[in-house]
Amino acid sequence: MAHLIASNTTRGTTILSDGWRASNPWSRFVGLLGYAGLKPGEGLHIIPCSSVHTCFMRFSIDVVYLNRDGQVVKIVPALKPFRFSIGGRGARSVLELPVGTIAATGTQAGDQLALSEG
Repeated sequence: MAHLIASNTTRGTTILSDGWRASNPWSRFVGLLGYAGLKPGEGLHIIPCSSVHTCFMRFSIDVVYLNRDGQVVKIVPALKPFRFSIGGRGARSVLELPVGTIAATGTQAGDQLALSEG
């Protein structure tokens, strides 16, 4: 499986360097369940997706909602376990990232991301 890379072209930063995609019903259902955490640069791109939950997860995550063009429509830093989040209008996919990724990369709503497999 190819590694997924996500670059914030607005800020000139890389927010995901070793990610993977969940795009079928089973991989979207499982998501990050069973993981003990994410290392810096790791993350999951769930597509299609307009909301997430962290039920039964053992760690918090940063969440970045994207529209169909890869523009950030909402960010949720440090979503704790057993919480829900809705991406809102235009959200079509989501990046689940290690806590601190949003702050470290300066990612904000309105930023443009480019996703590629490498």
